[in-house]
Amino acid sequence: MILGLYEAHLPVRDLQQSIAFYTGLGLTLDHIVDEKIAFLWIVEDQSWLGLWQTDQVELPYHPSIRHIAFHVSLEGLRESVAWLTERGFTPRKAFGFEGMEPFVMPIAQHAHAKIHFNDPDGNSLEFITKLDNPLGAKDYMYLSEWERVLNEQGYALK
Repeated sequence: MILGLYEAHLPVRDLQQSIAFYTGLGLTLDHIVDEKIAFLWIVEDQSWLGLWQTDQVELPYHPSIRHIAFHVSLEGLRESVAWLTERGFTPRKAFGFEGMEPFVMPIAQHAHAKIHFNDPDGNSLEFITKLDNPLGAKDYMYLSEWERVLNEQGYALK
């Protein structure tokens, strides 16, 4: 029945500033409605992001609102800190990790590697990719440490 996420929406103060931010991340502007709502393709004809200009942007942050995780490849994640920094975006601290490099959160037989950052309105964004967890690791760690541990045990990331 469900094939994937089609759309997500975020509140923004300045629609044009937010359009520039998200197109800078590689999203493609599709259309603007009444000069207050913009729809940008995350993956054309598959998923998009709606930006709603409003005065009520300062909702208290909670992961269940004002948060979007963009799926990226492992190679893209490895390059994410430099990629974000080159575009003037700053990776941020999350789950005790400083944002210097992606980190891994193992969950049972798989794990997620990720890096977090914010948009101009403080909406929480992340780049994330799913990984195998062949060792059954439970500890969170930086991606470089995760790769080192796997390599020492004869595994390679895919």
